[in-house]
Amino acid sequence: MGPSKKAQQSTQRYELITSHLRQSIEDGTLSPGDELPSEAELCQQFDSSRGPVRQAMALLRAEGLISTGRGRRSTVLTSAPANSFESLLSLTVWAEDMEPEISQRTLWVGRSSANERIARQLQVDVGSQVVGIKRLRLLNNEPLAIEHLNFPLDIGRPLLDFDTDNSSVHRELARLGVGFESANRSMSATLATAEDAELLDIPEGAPIMKVELLAASKQGRTLEYAEYRVIGEGFVLHVNNVRGTPTPAWFSREA
Repeated sequence: MGPSKKAQQSTQRYELITSHLRQSIEDGTLSPGDELPSEAELCQQFDSSRGPVRQAMALLRAEGLISTGRGRRSTVLTSAPANSFESLLSLTVWAEDMEPEISQRTLWVGRSSANERIARQLQVDVGSQVVGIKRLRLLNNEPLAIEHLNFPLDIGRPLLDFDTDNSSVHRELARLGVGFESANRSMSATLATAEDAELLDIPEGAPIMKVELLAASKQGRTLEYAEYRVIGEGFVLHVNNVRGTPTPAWFSREA
């Protein structure tokens, strides 16, 4: 038996309220620090009961867009441009979200035997065949990062003949039906090696960011292990905290 007509209407109303308020925040109609309409006002505006209004408020709070509290109006927080899931996987998608031009120069594509570190991350045996892709990523034609992607052989095999200079690896995998469901990204500071310095056109020993990414399927299988060695200058990690909710974090690059 499907959901009742009343439940469907409630869901539609909640989505409408959420969309309206989110759009008002994104287009600047509601600015950081502004108070949102009260529950009663929103109920009247959208001909709604309090349930859908409270659902909408809870979602906006979880997204880090508003702050709520007992006995006071909800207020708009400082804008929080959270990264999409796809941008966690793909620098190409991240750059499209941020609007600069990103390109790449392939340094190496091929099969190799997994060393201990790659085998541990991909959860395969040491010495197993994996597919690796190493590229220099450019932002507005300037070196941005050295990217090293690693895939189990059955996942990465189609990429051996793929145009990695002019196309998105992750979009190709998605087109082939590879289902990335979760991703974990960790960041740490390190110093540029001689190879980093040559490729990124920075001094050896300069501070850079090492970003490691693990992506998995819905069933929990690790589909990718990636390491990025990124020029640190001009990048900022933003974190927007709301008490009692998960903390969205995102990257930007200063001009």
